[in-house]
Parts: sequence; structure tokens; C-alpha cells
Amino acid sequence: MKPLLYGAPLSPFVRKVRLLLELKEVSYDSKMIIPYATPEEYKSLNPLRRVPALTLGEHVFADSAVISHFLDAHYANKQLIPNDLFLRAHCEWLEKYADYELSALTTFTVFSQRILNRISGKPTDEGAVLDAVNNKLPPLFDYLESQLNGLFFINDEITLADISIASQLISYEHANESVSKEKWPKLARFYQNFTQHSVVEQIILSEKTMLNKILRS
Repeated sequence: MKPLLYGAPLSPFVRKVRLLLELKEVSYDSKMIIPYATPEEYKSLNPLRRVPALTLGEHVFADSAVISHFLDAHYANKQLIPNDLFLRAHCEWLEKYADYELSALTTFTVFSQRILNRISGKPTDEGAVLDAVNNKLPPLFDYLESQLNGLFFINDEITLADISIASQLISYEHANESVSKEKWPKLARFYQNFTQHSVVEQIILSEKTMLNKILRS
């Protein structure tokens, strides 16, 4: 019995679950669900009609954090959430920081304005983009920089914290922005190292191919 993941690959929250599944080498199926245009029947999976959702047999899960924590416990061959209570709490905090603080700017401002608005034929509010890039994101990047002492955020190995943060930065990169190596060298090195993982490379390549096809159509 394989998990079935519902959502759009370009969503950073769907990407987070995909990365977790791929890194844990769990076979899964996926079904495209477009955010903001979810079919009526999708409400039975997530009454908020947000992506992602996931089913495993008769069991239904919604919200990327809930899904990720379940999957990590259910497929325990390679844990991506630490067992140590203190490290687990820090991992969960960094995941929340990415999902709520970073996403508001990297995804729901920069990516949304430059990519989603273009796809839907709406004008780009470049002022909002520049305000996010130049004023609002730097303090968030400063904090993440302070949390890094190596290539990963926790215990020198990939955890859900890394996946969550990188998932937002991938959306940022899709919108033609990047973390400055001069201002945030540790964060930039983390992102470069993370995205060089073969699993991550393949997902990013598939997303860029999809994105280029959509933008050309």
C-alpha cells in the first residue's frame, strides 16, 4: 500500500513532503491538485482545501507538517526528525519558522508575484517583491545564518528542518532570487550543498522543466 500525495509540485509544502518521501526512499503515487482551484470533492481530504493532502489506505492526512511527522514515524528506516527531545523541538521550531515566516515572503510574495501572477495574467507588483527581498527577508536570513554551524541545521545530517527551509528557498530561486553568498555565507553554502543531493537535483530539474513549459504556453 503506497501513500497517495495530492497537490501541485511547485507548492513548497508539497515539495517538502515529496523531498521527505524521496529521501526516505518511500515509493508513492501523486495526484495533481491546483491550489486555489481545488475540486469540490477535495474538501473530504482537507476542509480548508489547501495542499498537500495524503492518503494511506483509508487514512487521510492534511497539512505538510502533520503529513511529514506521520510519514517519518511510519517509515522509520531513515528518520528525518531527531529522537532527542531537545533536538526534536528545535527541528520542529525551524520547520514552523520556514512554513510560516519564510513562506510569507519567499513563496506568497516573491514567487507569487513573479511566477503565479505571470501565469494567471496578472501584473507583477515589483515593489512588493523588492520590499520582501531588500527589507523583510534579510532579518529572517540573519536568524537562519545564526543557526548554522555546518552544512545542516541539526547534528550534521539532513532533517526535516533542512527540508522545510530549503523548500522555501527553492521557490525563491524559481522566482530568480538567491541567498547572497556575501551577506549570508553559511546559509548560501547550506542551500548549495542541499540542492546538490541527487534526489533534490532531480526534483528541482522536474520543477524547472514544468515551470518553463507553463511559462512558454
